[in-house]
Amino acid sequence: MSLHKPPADTSITSAETATGDSLPWDREVCLGLIALLWSLRQTMLERESQLQPELGSVLPQHHDSARNLIHYLSLRTVDLRPLQEQLAKLGLSSLGRAESHVLANLDKVLGLLHRLTDQVWQDRSGEEPVGSVSSRARLVEHTESLLGPAPPDRPVRIMVTLPAEAAQDFAVVRDLVNAGMDIARINCAHDGPQDWKTMALHVRRAAQLAQRPVKILMDLGGPKIRTGEMPPLAPVLKLKPSKDQFGRVFRPARLHLRPINSQENVTGVDASVGVWEVWLERLKPGTSIEFSDARGAKRHLMVVHVDAKGAIAESLQTAYLTPETVLSIGGTQGTKKHATLVCQIDSPPGTLHLHRGDVLHLTDGSPMASAADDDAHDPGQDIAHITCTSPQAIQQVKPGARIWFDDGRIGGIVRHSFPNYLSIEITQARDAGEKLSGDKGINLPDSQLDLPALTPKDLLDLQTVAAEADMVGLSFVQRSSDVDQLRKMLAELGRADMGLVLKIETLQGFENLPELMLSAMAASSAGIMIARGDLAVECGYERMAEVQEEILWCAEAGHMPVIWATQVLESLAKTGLPSRAEISDAGLGVRAECVMLNKGPYITQAIRTLDDILKRMGGHQDKKRPLLRALRAWGDNPTLPPQ
Repeated sequence: MSLHKPPADTSITSAETATGDSLPWDREVCLGLIALLWSLRQTMLERESQLQPELGSVLPQHHDSARNLIHYLSLRTVDLRPLQEQLAKLGLSSLGRAESHVLANLDKVLGLLHRLTDQVWQDRSGEEPVGSVSSRARLVEHTESLLGPAPPDRPVRIMVTLPAEAAQDFAVVRDLVNAGMDIARINCAHDGPQDWKTMALHVRRAAQLAQRPVKILMDLGGPKIRTGEMPPLAPVLKLKPSKDQFGRVFRPARLHLRPINSQENVTGVDASVGVWEVWLERLKPGTSIEFSDARGAKRHLMVVHVDAKGAIAESLQTAYLTPETVLSIGGTQGTKKHATLVCQIDSPPGTLHLHRGDVLHLTDGSPMASAADDDAHDPGQDIAHITCTSPQAIQQVKPGARIWFDDGRIGGIVRHSFPNYLSIEITQARDAGEKLSGDKGINLPDSQLDLPALTPKDLLDLQTVAAEADMVGLSFVQRSSDVDQLRKMLAELGRADMGLVLKIETLQGFENLPELMLSAMAASSAGIMIARGDLAVECGYERMAEVQEEILWCAEAGHMPVIWATQVLESLAKTGLPSRAEISDAGLGVRAECVMLNKGPYITQAIRTLDDILKRMGGHQDKKRPLLRALRAWGDNPTLPPQ
């Protein structure tokens, strides 16, 4: 059925204005709108009836929310824009903010249209799962059940990813809580169970001291596809002093010399190497150390400091050290020369330098995988290769599929697929090329991968999660069966009450979001995390704004809380200086129930800044609804004419 009204006569009648628009009380227009709205209403109820089996698995406290979600999804299968325009002309709700109470909003419009056309309207609130007031109460109830209460002066909670130092230093966690952290996130992809337990202990202690609740979310690592380890590069250390524009040294290179078996770190140095302890004991301030570097260049170091941790020496010239470099002292005026090898230099991780047009083999790690004999490009070519941490994914990717590495910095197309490797043409990289190393993320947005949602490591980690956390994050969730499996495992561990957070970070997870939400409604509490890092790579950066809006709408329809995550105030947390764009982005977070910050040296400053932003924006925005708080800037402006 067309949503456009039939073309009217071109002459201006009593039912039209001089602009050609129909007057609001045009009966024929109103009757046409009533017919369209009844059709939409009937379709929503039919869809609800068809999904009774899915509704049967939802817990009673989520049943009305699940019904409203189904109504919303049914409503959005139609292009409503022509209908919205006509409703707006009548001064009626255009259904633009109907997410939380779809049927009730539609019935209100129908009732008003019946009154405008002098028809009897029978109250139908008994058929409506929620109304405008009760829907808001449901969202608040579900949010507090999962995330805890919001601070008194801020409508949105702040979640912070704990750094590794939080397991060793209680002060790190205490400072985060005092700055305004409401929820602590522990990433189980890093550190270990004992670290997580200590972090959780520190969070509970800091919350007790602050006399306010702080929840704990523990994220499972999930089936994250990454590049495998690469052989380390040859250990070479470059010492380079800082020079001004005239080539004059204004800061010498500083090298820490430590005993071989020591891993002691010191601040204010450029590098640290291990040497023989007996030789190290001979050093004192002013000692000159001579050596020939890796290029055969004669160089020397001057010792400027000695303590129990070793010695610090300075160089005014650039030098390259390897484990074969011999450091010598003495040997003048009859003194005996004493020498040592540079015994310990950390090997830098191996990297590949890739340019557009290069061929890369992504292998499953088997011995034959790196062979290029079957490659269609050039069998004799020495082709770069790197392993994949999920070998089973290799066989599921088809030629022509896109592939992204390292958060989308490097892109390519799978040109050929073989049993144990993929041949990839690099199509996206900077002009100077990009470096690819081990443990970098791989995204395959065009491939429907059949990977387990819970890896063997996740199943083991769940034992710690069940004992320590308030809620668990299901990473890379894609199917409703993934949610069902997690709920089953939690029940076996005696934590059926644990809250679930669906981390939407793949295209398949986004496309299956309604099914995931209905499955999560079988748990006592659940929420959605918009993991914008991987999701942007999967969906395409140009589509990210649209995707996150759709997730917000769908979540509001299901009265399910949202965590706005990834790269929020990232520059501020890492460098202490925010960008203008990320300040605006943080302000949009007020439409969610929680905003997540990642760790960084300036994280406490980022928390305080986000706290201030959310307090301010909380007076202007509630989900999609703008709030008309009094504008202080112009309210008493004497230059404006009197009202």
